[in-house]
Formats: sequence, C-alpha cells, structure tokens
Amino acid sequence: MKRLQEQARSGDLGEDLIIRTAVRIMVPFIQLFSLYVLAHGHYSPGGGFQGGVLLGASFLLMALAFDLKSSKELFPPKVIMASSNVGVLIFAGIGVACALLGGYFMDYAAFAKVIPLAVPDWRSLGILLVEVGVQIGVACIMLVLYWELSSAGTLEEGL
Repeated sequence: MKRLQEQARSGDLGEDLIIRTAVRIMVPFIQLFSLYVLAHGHYSPGGGFQGGVLLGASFLLMALAFDLKSSKELFPPKVIMASSNVGVLIFAGIGVACALLGGYFMDYAAFAKVIPLAVPDWRSLGILLVEVGVQIGVACIMLVLYWELSSAGTLEEGL
C-alpha cells in the first residue's frame, strides 16, 4: 500500500490504477458469489470445493492486480497455512466425531445422540459444516500454490 501511495505522488500509476480499482470493485462480488455457491451446494451439486475455488480466485486476483508483497501483507503466510489446516481439521474432525459417537465416518445422524435434532436436520447441518471446512482449505491452498509457483519457491517476487 505504501508503494501505491508513492506511485500516486510521482504520477507513475497509469493503467495500474484502472486494474486495481476494477479488482477492488469485483472482489467483494466474487467472494459473495462463493458464499452463495457454498450455501446452495449442500442442497444440489456444488458446494465447498467450487466455493473454495471462487474464494481462492478472488485472493489470486488481488495478488495479480497488486503484487506478491501486498498479498502477503494482506494475508500473512502463517495465517493462511493455519487456516488451510483448520479447514482440513473441520472436515476430518466432523467425520471422526461421527465415528466416535457410534456412527459411521461422516454419518451425521450420530450427532442426534448429543443434541436432539431430527436426523435429516443433522444431515443437512453436517454436510454444510463439512463444506465450510472444504471451502476454507481449498481457498487457502490455492493462494499458497500461487505464491509458491509465481515466486519459484522464494516468496520474494511474484509474476
């Protein structure tokens, strides 16, 4: 962001200003659509993976429009790595919790023993929670893959 302010003072923005402004306008709509895909996905095809790809693509768009250093300032690598692990932990943790409660792996009806809800309600809620974990994991891993590939593993300079 400091570099952007320095470029603005020197008058060296040019087409970057247009691209960056367009990205700032588009990214919230892409992220909102990814949440729609997630919410709609546990009733029909789609869901966590597709929503995660859209969310990750919005992060990549910001990294492409600005630069790798700005992307790393906005999303610190330690936070992104922790978030990707949390996503996987949500996915696997729900499955293991189902098995520990006496059901099969990913048999959400087992949660009815702990909190009394109808079995169809638990199945709907369980798949939504799993899809949230998948979305978080996929979005974060996409960003890490872009960082690694665009900087040849040094995380110093992007495309």
